[in-house]
Amino acid sequence: MSVRKAVLGIMAAGCVAYGGTVAYLAHFDHATAPASAASGVDAVSTAALNVVREARCDYCHAANVGLPFYFSLPVANTLMSRDRAEGLKHFRVEPVITALQNGGVPDEEPLARIEEVINQNRMPPTLYLLMHWHAHLSAAQRESMLAWIAQERRQHYATTGVAERFAAEPVQPIPESVPVDAPKVALGQRLFFDKRLSGDGQSSCASCHSLQHGGVDGLVTATGIYGRKGPINVPTVFDAVFNKSQFWNGRAATLAQQAAGPVMNPVEMGSHDWPDVAAHLRDDPSYVTDFQAAFGSDAIDESTITDAIAEYEKTLITPDSRFDQYLKGDDAALNTQEKHGYRLFKEIGCSGCHTGVSMGGQAFEPMGLEGDYFAARGGPLTDADKGRFTVTHNPADMERFKVPNLRNIALTAPYFHDGSVRTLDEAVRKMARYQTPDHDISDQDVADIVAFLNTLTGRYQGQVLHNTTP
Repeated sequence: MSVRKAVLGIMAAGCVAYGGTVAYLAHFDHATAPASAASGVDAVSTAALNVVREARCDYCHAANVGLPFYFSLPVANTLMSRDRAEGLKHFRVEPVITALQNGGVPDEEPLARIEEVINQNRMPPTLYLLMHWHAHLSAAQRESMLAWIAQERRQHYATTGVAERFAAEPVQPIPESVPVDAPKVALGQRLFFDKRLSGDGQSSCASCHSLQHGGVDGLVTATGIYGRKGPINVPTVFDAVFNKSQFWNGRAATLAQQAAGPVMNPVEMGSHDWPDVAAHLRDDPSYVTDFQAAFGSDAIDESTITDAIAEYEKTLITPDSRFDQYLKGDDAALNTQEKHGYRLFKEIGCSGCHTGVSMGGQAFEPMGLEGDYFAARGGPLTDADKGRFTVTHNPADMERFKVPNLRNIALTAPYFHDGSVRTLDEAVRKMARYQTPDHDISDQDVADIVAFLNTLTGRYQGQVLHNTTP
């Protein structure tokens, strides 16, 4: 009997200690939570911020935050440090909190990522909830987050012409046009196809970015001057205007900066210096006239050349895909399989990264978010495999790449930064395996998602894109 009492006493003491710890943590969580919304912030945004503050998403998704005491305990520290490292790798919440506090406009990618985890009911994780009971999100709290996401999309990201029922979707129709300077466009088009920009006079921007081949070259990695092989797969030039940065590692902030890179790259177009390029162009009197018309002077240099090319590239948009027609209200534009593929695209989590009008280009994500892609691929790691790290030298950016644009994806094989995947169905399987929690999806799900992706082929200058021999 005494043993039983002792056991019961120990259990009771344990329950009291556990309850006391949970109560203490609840107090700590509330006392140290991010600041409330500023006065004047709308009610929907305030409610969403309160959910983030209650769940304390910042513990695992923000740097430089005061952590609960158990993070310093030996065993708990090992477990929680691993979870925190994964949390920081997957998502950073600081910009979201700042936007919610001040009434700012969040980027599209974090909206999509939050929507993904809310719909999948994956956050907060179970282990965390064992110590933070109050952080369990109710149905009403989840709806508050989704309502805020919908509000932000409708107010800031919905494309003109989108059907009302799709105005809060993570993907929007490509606009029919973007504002451009017509004389610069005409000049930029000449320059885009002019081989005099290359060191040997044999290649142009269009050599790698073929408008007859989905804006790419169809090769595993690019072939440049004197047949030299580049280290990375060519991204499409179509719809690049919608990217927040250019190149796989985001080293160019603008289209003009991107245009400058290949011209001087010794492996790509291989020119030696911009004055030399300008001299070649000046040999053609019509160029002097065109630069005068575009810029109000006859200055031909790196700035004016790349500015004109960038202005032309703004026109390389591909609206009016069948999917765009669907988003604009034509329900018959997609068949049943394609519509199911779009639902799966969202449910599995693809839209958490492939968001916005171009379905990509809005953020950088690790290649192998949910599995070791490079170990499975095999072969030596290259500098190109380092991704964003080569620009920032931040270890957190190792193997992190700009999310590729999915528009016209059926025309731009092979896929991934390393060009290692030749077919769209294989790309879908690998993305599910290494980038989403669902890992293995059925053959039918793959077929349905691929069917949806095939609806993303748009029109350029009124004609449906298709591949011809580059």
